[in-house]
Amino acid sequence: MVFHKELIHWYLQNNRSLPWRKTKDPYFIWLSEIMLQQTRVAQGLPYFLRVTEAFPTVFDLAKAEENEVLKLWQGLGYYSRARNLHYTAKHIANELNGVFPDNYKTLLKLKGVGDYTASAIASICYNEPVAVVDGNVYRVLSRYFGIQTPINITKGIKEFKELAQSLIDVKNPGNYNQAIMDFGALHCKPQNPLCDSCMFSESCIAFNSDLVKELPKKEKKLKVKKRFFNYLVVVTDTNETILEERKGKGIWEGLYQFPLIETEKYIDVNELIDLDDFKNLFSKETSIKLFNKKEIIHKLSHQHLYTQFWIVNTSFIKEATTNWKEIKKQPVPVLIDKFLNEFLKLEK
Repeated sequence: MVFHKELIHWYLQNNRSLPWRKTKDPYFIWLSEIMLQQTRVAQGLPYFLRVTEAFPTVFDLAKAEENEVLKLWQGLGYYSRARNLHYTAKHIANELNGVFPDNYKTLLKLKGVGDYTASAIASICYNEPVAVVDGNVYRVLSRYFGIQTPINITKGIKEFKELAQSLIDVKNPGNYNQAIMDFGALHCKPQNPLCDSCMFSESCIAFNSDLVKELPKKEKKLKVKKRFFNYLVVVTDTNETILEERKGKGIWEGLYQFPLIETEKYIDVNELIDLDDFKNLFSKETSIKLFNKKEIIHKLSHQHLYTQFWIVNTSFIKEATTNWKEIKKQPVPVLIDKFLNEFLKLEK
């Protein structure tokens, strides 16, 4: 049995019909690969369709405002991907005349493009035999070869890349890479893999050693940090509010939010109005009520955000320059978008 031949044979019978599979245009392959990082195809597909409709060429994407890109990206998470996407589009359009690099090493130099994305573009668009290694590939290889090395340490990353490279079909690298990714996504799944109908079952070490549920291995994750967010949702008599851009290199950079006070724990309304940050913002009389009666916990990869939305009614505040009719135009985190959907529904 030849590993790559079996995989490609399976792929030709079982591959998913996806829009980026119908082209070898590097723009569309690049978009799809950036969007699908740490994202399931079912979640990423609608975003791909929206972005390619809005920006059918790399020149269109390059000419867009960052806010437009972030708004279309809203809900997909990991917003640095969107900012890097926009930066790279401008670089390709303005510095490279719209022509993508045609090899792995040069693709790697693009902002936001790592080993996986460069390998995917190079193999699919330019037939360069460089192996992709993503979560699906880690899972297939670790199970089939019974590899115990954790996939999230330097040694494991190097070991799996070398193994993947040794297995690639050098004559048909694009199809092979897509085959092993689809096989991991559809057949050798994280939960309930289809081992009983697998063409590799006789030679799969994990299956024959009862290790399927244990592989791939990962070193323990970092401890999840708890953070307590208090959003001040201003409503003035003239139907205006405060919406400000989130600065810094933390989560949601470049997205918009209501004024935020972060605390060490949950606080009540009396504790809120006693805070200096609150007093500095509101000098006039205000009416305050907590919008969410139930606990809101927004879970990110390494932090959980315990969130309260405080509705602050006031007659006037100079910082309130955003009309509530315009509020949905700005890109905001999913956490705030969900609040807005509920709040605006009740206000109608």
